[in-house]
Amino acid sequence: MARLLEFALALFYAPAGLPSILFFGPQGVIKVKRTIAIFFVLALTGIIAEAQQSKGEDQQRVRVRDSSTGRMPGVNGGNTDTGTGRGIDFGKGRTPTPPPIPNPYRLTARRDVLIKAVETVMHERKLTLDPAASKPEEGILVSQPYTFIKGAVVAESELGRYADLPGAQARGWTRGRYTIIVEVQPIDGMSANVSINAKIEGRTDGASGAEWVTVRSNGTAEQEFLSALIENVTGAPPPGRTLEP
Repeated sequence: MARLLEFALALFYAPAGLPSILFFGPQGVIKVKRTIAIFFVLALTGIIAEAQQSKGEDQQRVRVRDSSTGRMPGVNGGNTDTGTGRGIDFGKGRTPTPPPIPNPYRLTARRDVLIKAVETVMHERKLTLDPAASKPEEGILVSQPYTFIKGAVVAESELGRYADLPGAQARGWTRGRYTIIVEVQPIDGMSANVSINAKIEGRTDGASGAEWVTVRSNGTAEQEFLSALIENVTGAPPPGRTLEP
């Protein structure tokens, strides 16, 4: 093939005084114009190059393509050169969001047992029972305000985890706290409904001093406390949830 290319170049750069080329064929000497001869040689060179490229194709890749099985629609077998397959997985396999816990929640236990369990869970969650606001004989237990976040950098994002913060109320929060109110209502001697409510407050430090502003709870604090209480009483998490670490 290299010799053919050299011959084509020689024809192309031949002196202008050679208007035609002589070829020897079965009918004798054939006179051909130089331009036609050059095109003929280049076409022949391309055919030879294509044949050599096909001859040198990767045989291993061919075997993979030909030996692949399961070539149903949408299945590419072992041949991966077309790019088809599983594709991008947008979020599949992520931990699903647990279902909300009914609030109030019915528990099978005496009221005095449930009140004791509420006190235990408050202690475990670093909440202090407020004796002035609580009425254990009536099944009402109230915690003192618990500050769960401090610092202007992170206060707004953490406060947004427990409360709905409309844009109109964006005011540079510096702290967040909540108060848990638990009410135990007996149904009969061996079961009761337990309802949880949370008062969420955010603090701003302005020129006039610190101010605590009550914001609407989004239910996260109630769900967390209720889940911990159910695990304490029953020894198992609520349906659709796992044990907290």
